[in-house]
Amino acid sequence: MTSKKIRSVEEMGEFGLIDHLTSGFTNRQDSTQLGVGDDAAVIDHGSYVQVVTTDLLLEGVHFDLVYTPLKHLGYKAVVVNLSDVYAMNAAPRQITVSLGISGKFSVEALEEFYGGVKLACERFNVDLVGGDTSGSMTGLLISVTAIGTALKEELILRSTAKNNQLICVTGDLGAAFMGLKILEREKQLHAEEPGFQPELTGYDYILERYLKPEPRVDVLLALKEAGIVPGAMIDISDGLASELLHICKASECGCQVYDERIPLAEETKEAAAEFQMEPMVAALHGGEDYELLFTVPLSDHDKVSAIEGVSVIGNITDKKGSALLVGNDGNAIQLQAQGWNES
Repeated sequence: MTSKKIRSVEEMGEFGLIDHLTSGFTNRQDSTQLGVGDDAAVIDHGSYVQVVTTDLLLEGVHFDLVYTPLKHLGYKAVVVNLSDVYAMNAAPRQITVSLGISGKFSVEALEEFYGGVKLACERFNVDLVGGDTSGSMTGLLISVTAIGTALKEELILRSTAKNNQLICVTGDLGAAFMGLKILEREKQLHAEEPGFQPELTGYDYILERYLKPEPRVDVLLALKEAGIVPGAMIDISDGLASELLHICKASECGCQVYDERIPLAEETKEAAAEFQMEPMVAALHGGEDYELLFTVPLSDHDKVSAIEGVSVIGNITDKKGSALLVGNDGNAIQLQAQGWNES
């Protein structure tokens, strides 16, 4: 009798694990238009659809309270979910917030957290409509669910990219990861020398990109004003490489992007140099940029290129399973997804 091999979560990776655990589920409700596999689930309500997404943040895994202000954390916990709703070209309407709270948190500390939640609700015109609280033995646990709506004909998925469409990104990439690297470095120096005072002057941009991300509603409005309908879209939460592979897998296509076209802020390049690392690594695998990655028809090249904050970085191909990063020398490498086993 042969024993069954026990597999670790790490060897399967985050995205492989999700695919594996959910592969046996089928949708039984006619209203379930889309389940697992996109930025949000899609529920059919006749003339419009409802999108629902949820995110889990764990202290010590997704955030560190040594350098993350609670008000910033409350704001970020909401907007990272709203970013998923916007990536479906939907408008967020409501959120729920659930917390697991350890004994170290006072009422005043939680008021700070909810101050950030309130700021996000006010800024993006969403309502806090529920949630739950529980005791926690391991620090702070945050679960936010965001609910939005879209007209059926305006919904955009990961699975609708077409051959020869242009691949575009908003903003610049890798800044949030380098902001995190700076914060971790200063935390380590403080641990080694308790009297050490962190020196964060000059890192304002990359620190804000990590601590207070902003969903790109402005670009969605600019696309609509320009009459551009994206083919496929996703927000960049896990790094450019992972998100490109999500689109390629869902759309059963390939892609090629050019490293010289991937937008990097000077502050990101300078911080990467301090750590003797390639800034492109931060852009491809760093994550938490919450920029938009989307495709548009080739005929929209001039219009999309004219939108401030949008870069055309490559194109979709019909070579399924081929996701290539092309260097300045013309040589190409296959992109790899980031998972827990690579973090």
